[in-house]
Formats: sequence, C-alpha cells, structure tokens
Amino acid sequence: MAKRPAGKTEKTDYGALIRALRENGPERLYLLWGEEDYLRESFFSELKKTCLSGGADDFNYHRLSGESFDLEVLSQAVDALPFLGDRSFVEVRGFDPNAMKGAQSDEDGGEPPTGKKTAKNNKKDPATALLDVLSDIPETCTVVLLPPEGVSPDGRLSFVKSLKKFGNAIEFTTQPQSQLVGWIARRFDALGKKISRANCEKLIFTSGELMTRLVPEIEKIAGGAAGEEITAQDIDRLAQHIPEADVFAMTDRLAEKNYDAAAGMLADLLAAGDSHPIMLLALIGGQMRRLYVARVALDEKKGADFVMKACNLKMSFIAEKLLRAARGFTTPQLARAVELCCECDYRMKSSGEDDEELLTELLLRIAAGEAA
Repeated sequence: MAKRPAGKTEKTDYGALIRALRENGPERLYLLWGEEDYLRESFFSELKKTCLSGGADDFNYHRLSGESFDLEVLSQAVDALPFLGDRSFVEVRGFDPNAMKGAQSDEDGGEPPTGKKTAKNNKKDPATALLDVLSDIPETCTVVLLPPEGVSPDGRLSFVKSLKKFGNAIEFTTQPQSQLVGWIARRFDALGKKISRANCEKLIFTSGELMTRLVPEIEKIAGGAAGEEITAQDIDRLAQHIPEADVFAMTDRLAEKNYDAAAGMLADLLAAGDSHPIMLLALIGGQMRRLYVARVALDEKKGADFVMKACNLKMSFIAEKLLRAARGFTTPQLARAVELCCECDYRMKSSGEDDEELLTELLLRIAAGEAA
C-alpha cells in the first residue's frame, strides 16, 4: 500500500477502490476505518457481495465480535474450506488494533510473525499469536477487521505496521467537494427533488461533509420541501446545523450589529450542551482569524481567491460570505478580536472562572469593538 506524505491527509478515492475490487478481486486481509462511516460500510458491502454468493445466509460467512472473539475460533474460520462457494468471508467488527501492543516487528528488533498459525501457543502474547493467523490467510479466504467508530489505528504500533504489510489498510475520509456535490444531487434526484450546485454547497456548509450525517438530512429536506426544487430556505428551515455553521451565523449577526441575535445564538449553543465552551471558543477564534484575513483582503483590494488560499477553504461561497461579513468590522477590531480569543483561551485553561461566563464576556467585548 502506498504511503502518504507525512503530515498530509489525502482524500479516499472511493471509485478507484471499487474499480480495483471488481477488476482484481478481493484480497486476503483488510483493515477498514475512518470518519466517513457511510463509505466504509458501502465498501464493506461491495466486498462481501464479491466474496459471497448467498449473502448473510451464506455458509461461508463468519461473523466475530472484535471485543470478545476467541483466537482459536478465528483460526478455524480462516482455515475452513469454502462450502458450495469459491471463497469464505470473515468479519471481525469492533476490533481495536491499538489494544494489541505486544507484537514485535523487524523494525523493533523483535521476532516477526512466522507465517505459521500458533493460536494454541501459550508462550506467545495475544498480539503476536493473532499476527501469526493473519499473516497466513489462505487464498480462498478474506478477513475484514473493522475498528469501533471513532478509532483510528495508531501507525506507530508494531502490530498496526504488520497489519499494513499483510493486507490492505484503507482509511475512509470525507470526499472532495466536487464529488460530494454530485452525490448530494443524485440522492435528491432519487427522491424526486432537484437541487442546484449552490444549494448543495450550502447544505455541506450547514450540516457538514460527512455522508453519514448528510443522508438523513437529505431525506428530511426532501420530505419537508414543498416544491420540486430544493431552496436555500428549505435547508435553513429543515437541516440540522453543525456548530461551525452556527458560529459563522453568529459572527454574521455581529457584523450586522445585531448583537441581541448574536447573544441569543450563543445562549442556544451553550444550552444545547452538544459543544463544550472550549470547543466553541476554538470555533469562534478560528472564525475571527478568517474574518481578519478577509478584512485584510478587502484593504489590499484582493478577492475570494486570496481568502480561499489563505484560509484553506474548499468552497468559494464561504470566502464570499467572509468578505461580506468582514465589511462590518474594521481591521483593528478584528485584530483585537483575535487577541481577545487568545486571552479567553488562557483564562479558561488557567483560572477557576466559569467557562460559559467567559465565553459570554468574550462575545460582549468583541461586539463592543474593544480597543487594544
């Protein structure tokens, strides 16, 4: 498996994964994880269909719990000859590779797995014994390891390094904007609705990039929209807003000098309890920095392209929104707002003051256009 450049997270090319599966067939071992559960489960379903002809009732389908599976049971499932089929399929769901810290690899100076199954060898630690099984999977078997939601394999661990040598480790990331927009449009089309590219982008901005989260939002909007064409008002009215979108709207109200509305939005965010004040502070601080960049862009007669590049934005309409909002502030006001966010962060982490009160005070000081 090709290694990614250090510090860079590439988007998963889901189409390429499916093409490779259909053209080359399944491999013997997979480790599937990532924040985009929708794509992970879609790929898992394709993989299972490729390996099995009888679906969930296939005799060659073995399901184990990653939290409590027995190594001997796994070994027997891996060794079992396919019955009335060409391939057996072993699913180990809920398996946490980061809990397997005992195995040694060549890089650590220890003994690598032998390639011979030694599930009954009590002298070996569980991690090394498991690697012995996974390093010697027959050609007629596919094993899929699925970590729990939110768990990412720690690439520094010897066990994880060995897994990546033996099989195909795939991280399912959010998709590029262009592909996500097309996917949203197709989902709405399947529900008898049309949506423009601009409103696809608005939905991504409002509800986030994760397909797992977008699927129910699309169904809810399609069911609640009166017309055939999905409007921006439909999205505002029906879609669930992620905290980032609410913080953006809150700073828009500040730019409009609508301080009561901004304070009300902050109170709603705090009352919802979904986001800790420190997380909300991080979102507000990031937004103030982006607004400062947008204000500088206005001062220097630069446009949305400059803001997109400087703020690492994926959608041009967000840069346009930032430029519009930045017109409601002066450059010194935004520079001071960034400083106030830093001061609030320090007080939250070093004093015994109430975090929610500090956040409310921060909003009031930003609204007042406090001078440095």
